[in-house]
Amino acid sequence: MDLYLQKKNALILASSQGLGKAIAEELVKEGANVMLAARSEEKLVAVQKELSKIGKGKVSYKVTDITKPDDIKSLVEKVGEEFGGLDILINNAGGPPGGTFNDFSDADWQHSFELNLLSFIRTIRESLPLLKKQGGKIVNIASSSIKEPIPGLLLSNTFRTAIVGLAKTLASELAPDKILINTVGPGRIATERIQHLDQFNAEKQGVSTADITGKALSNIPLGRYGEPEEFAKFVTFLVSGANTYLTGQSYLVDGGMVKSI
Repeated sequence: MDLYLQKKNALILASSQGLGKAIAEELVKEGANVMLAARSEEKLVAVQKELSKIGKGKVSYKVTDITKPDDIKSLVEKVGEEFGGLDILINNAGGPPGGTFNDFSDADWQHSFELNLLSFIRTIRESLPLLKKQGGKIVNIASSSIKEPIPGLLLSNTFRTAIVGLAKTLASELAPDKILINTVGPGRIATERIQHLDQFNAEKQGVSTADITGKALSNIPLGRYGEPEEFAKFVTFLVSGANTYLTGQSYLVDGGMVKSI
């Protein structure tokens, strides 16, 4: 299937590793130009070199702290200057720390709000003038908690579901501009984030990481954690020319883990 991604321009937040990097790789393979963004220049340089070898699309980067509005503004400006336009926006951010209600201060809540929700809002706002020129696609990366809260991840449960409300509302507001927006929640995908969460839960419960992983696997019908590229392929479809009618929706890539309808 031709995904019509040749020479399309994409901006991907938090793309120096994990799911963001996997999405960038799939888009580059399809011929898209990709702007990487993360805080670590060392990691960004390594990813740029790696991805530049696998596709026809141009790969660039900008060191960006997405909790800082000036950084976001400069990032989108660079996209316009280097690529001449923007067709695809992937909003992504590292997950907040685990914990329950009594574990978090106002500062913790504020930081998570700025990292996991306000950064998406700001990036969409800055990107809209470019996206509106000829229409485009926005995908917000969230979590399986958009369908079922995850014990011990109160901050994630709160702000990830807010992303769904944002996208659902914007689907109507942006439709006249031919901009489609969707939310995708990963389940247990084999990234550093999942490794960290398994270790965190193991320490909290006083058991081994293997015990935590085994219990998680028993709740996944496919019996394994997903691979980043499996998640990335679905996101690539949503932002491609093959998707012309899906907007305002929330999807899980979780191997059947979440049982809610």
